[in-house]
Amino acid sequence: MVTDFDAFERVMWAGRAAAYERGFARMAAYTAEPLLDAAGVAHGTEVLDVGTGPGTVAAAARRRGARVTAVDADPQMADVAARNAPDVDVRVARLPDLPFSDAAFDAVVGNYVINHVGEPDVALAELRRVLRARGRLALTCWPLPRSLPQSLVNDAMERAGVGWPEDVPVTPFHTYGNPDAFRELVAGAGFPGVMVDEIVWEHVVDPDAWWAGPMAGVGSTGYVLTRLDEATIARVKAAYDELAASYTGADGMMRLPARALLVHATR
Repeated sequence: MVTDFDAFERVMWAGRAAAYERGFARMAAYTAEPLLDAAGVAHGTEVLDVGTGPGTVAAAARRRGARVTAVDADPQMADVAARNAPDVDVRVARLPDLPFSDAAFDAVVGNYVINHVGEPDVALAELRRVLRARGRLALTCWPLPRSLPQSLVNDAMERAGVGWPEDVPVTPFHTYGNPDAFRELVAGAGFPGVMVDEIVWEHVVDPDAWWAGPMAGVGSTGYVLTRLDEATIARVKAAYDELAASYTGADGMMRLPARALLVHATR
């Protein structure tokens, strides 16, 4: 089952694995350990890491002694994950069609993957299918409105007068980017006792390194940015530099307040 948004995601992420690993993945890594804690991942746990990206969560689960399977929809991303987590069974697969039998895992985790699927409710039903009775689900998502690390380049684009193109779809998950809606979505998929925690931290990053991610086409913002002409990109960069200066210390590093939502439940 593929929607227009799903097809866009495949195009958008193709060839972006290395750039994502160098940049945005480092911020996403902050929630890897809380995610595994919420799923009760320990020695011997059979874990599925969905949308593994560069394999950060999968590698962390292996360090806990878990038996880990990981999937990603992008073949290059799966290759990166296999390099970073060599003891993990990494496969190319996409939600909502997972190549696993019913009740195959003790825990299913996904670090910022639920906001990258066209039909979140259908994806959740598939995650529930592969969980054993009393198995644990844990998922993170970026909340809306977005926190500063995600919004900084978008804010610069807006300041430079760049609108969002009509042909670039917005994630269907945007209606679930708050604790109550996220909880109701997961509960609606048949998970009782759903809990949602907010995680806050400070992302410390070089301003030029943070700009480099979107300029390499990472994410929907990068997809839009790299389609602009050189003069418009220069205007966006000037606006970005102005905004970034407000968060940059004497050491030249930005300190950006970040936050995420972590949902967890038992099947």
